[in-house]
Amino acid sequence: MDTLSYKTVSANKATVNKEWVLVDAEGAVLGRMSSFVANMLRGKHKTNFTPHVDCGDNVIVINADKVVLTGEKWSKKEYVRHTGYPGGQRFTTAEEMLKKNPVSLVEIAVKGMLPKNRLGSALFRNLHVYAGTVHPHEAQKPKKIELKNR
Repeated sequence: MDTLSYKTVSANKATVNKEWVLVDAEGAVLGRMSSFVANMLRGKHKTNFTPHVDCGDNVIVINADKVVLTGEKWSKKEYVRHTGYPGGQRFTTAEEMLKKNPVSLVEIAVKGMLPKNRLGSALFRNLHVYAGTVHPHEAQKPKKIELKNR
């Protein structure tokens, strides 16, 4: 057996085939859906996954306002931000965030599951989240993926 014929194929920017994927978040648990989306963005579902290359798909998440949290997380889960001024720490519950901006609820969950470096920032730019069912990416012909089957 000729072992020299087996070469490890490493993907790069030119050889990666990126697709457009549509995920419906209606009735989906936020954490489970976010981890699935983060894996799609990272490209871990592909056979030519390379850790240091953006080889993931472009993901569109619709119905972000219909996402579900389990247990008492709607009232007990807190999101922390800082205004930049002394004593400027602000707290928001998940319920308040859903009413104010449901898109950021999903974006924060997914961003926390991506790498904390330049690659993670590049991957996050491939995520498009919308509160309703209407999105401006029909021209890309996204492939719909069911979360229930995964």
